[in-house]
Amino acid sequence: NINTSVRLWMDGVRWAFRCGSWVPTRPEWTLAARCVQQEEKERIAQFVFAKDAKSAMAGRLLIRKLVCEKMGFAWDGFRLERTARGKPFLPQTSSTHGVTHWNFNVSHQGDYAVLAAEPGRQVGVDVMKTSRPGSSSVQEFFRIMNRQFTDLEWMNIRKAGSDWDQLDMFYRHWV
Repeated sequence: NINTSVRLWMDGVRWAFRCGSWVPTRPEWTLAARCVQQEEKERIAQFVFAKDAKSAMAGRLLIRKLVCEKMGFAWDGFRLERTARGKPFLPQTSSTHGVTHWNFNVSHQGDYAVLAAEPGRQVGVDVMKTSRPGSSSVQEFFRIMNRQFTDLEWMNIRKAGSDWDQLDMFYRHWV
């Protein structure tokens, strides 16, 4: 039914959380940690840098917010699992029977954690901070990375304009 298909498409979610501006107090961090499963807390604790742990926590909280708001579950009324490749998902159980299945994907890097979700269809998202390459010029960086793309992809990257625009297009292809 086309109306159902259009409605499902319009129900999609795209959320971004600016982790860089989130400075949780100890009680706020403790509360956030209480909202995620034990194994997720353990994964988050493995990060070397606090900013990475904070981004990972934000990603987990975005997933839980999605499941609660769009599927109607209580915060503690479900368990997320991971695929063999580490992607979190909500398993089909008796408690999810009759509930529209949402496919979701989370990415975090730099100042942002982002979530994309769609009911009944596959979705993916990736976020990456675009920045000038270390100590080399953009063109030297491209020379080093030459084997990463096809000639056609490089043509699209190089026709973007200024070095900054080319670098932005490079990262669009990269992610």
